[in-house]
This record gives sequence, C-alpha cells and structure tokens, in this order.
Amino acid sequence: MKVERRVISVIVQNEHSVLARITGLFAARGYNIEALTVAPIPDSNMSRLTIETKGNVRVIEQIIKQLHKLIPTFKVIEHEEMVEKEMVLMKFPINESLANIQALCEAYNGGIVNVSSQHIITMIADEPKRVKHFIEAAQRFHPVEIVRGGVVAMERE
Repeated sequence: MKVERRVISVIVQNEHSVLARITGLFAARGYNIEALTVAPIPDSNMSRLTIETKGNVRVIEQIIKQLHKLIPTFKVIEHEEMVEKEMVLMKFPINESLANIQALCEAYNGGIVNVSSQHIITMIADEPKRVKHFIEAAQRFHPVEIVRGGVVAMERE
C-alpha cells in the first residue's frame, strides 16, 4: 500500500495530559508524528492540535478511529482540501548579503525580523514544500541555525 503524508487536526478540551495521551496513542501503535502544532482556540476551553504524519490508507483510518475514542476529543478533522502553512526561523552570519537574503525571504512570504551585530534572523511562512525549498536555497548564505515550526492547516470549505 502507498504511504502518504497526511495532516489531521484534533479539537480537544484544553486540559492537562491531553497531549501526552495523543502522543502516547501514536507511540503505542508505532506511528510517527512528523510535526505537531498545538494552540488554544480563542474564547473557548478547547485547543487545536495539528498533526502531520505518514501512513497508508489503513494506518490513517486506524489513527483517526483511535483519536475519536480519546475522551477529551471533541472533533477530528482529516484534511482533504486545505490551506496549509509552516513557519521557519533562520539565523545567518552578519557578513552575508543582507539584500540577497531579504530578496530570497520575500520570494517565500517572509523577511528579515532581527539584525544584531553578529547575526541576521529571518522568518518565512509558506506551504511545507516551499519551506523545504527555501531551506535548500538559503544554504548558500551559510545559516548557523534553523528552527522549523509545525504545520497549521484549515479546511478550504
């Protein structure tokens, strides 16, 4: 069976141990979480977890069934048509070309967010494939640190 990348959102009660229970569910069954983003939903007592994972159709179906069984789970959304973004921060040595780094960042929905006497820090927010391409393209500027955020996604309805 074909292994595919999938993004699943889970709306849960915002209470202690929920994250541990969800990650434990994945670990107990040998499923890997590629990326995980968690944040409270404004004006509610709920949180939204966005999970990026890989698996064949059967594995994904099993993950979704197991997520539905967790007590604090309110809703599980398997994204089909979605808007998806990921953020990355990158630190470059100050001796690299500020103008060229800025131009590269702008091509990927980003820019320079901080400049110190030693480093330039950039941020981009784009589709995960484009984030990967940005990281590859930025290697020519000798990044000293790269921090990727997890995927966030929303249905396109």
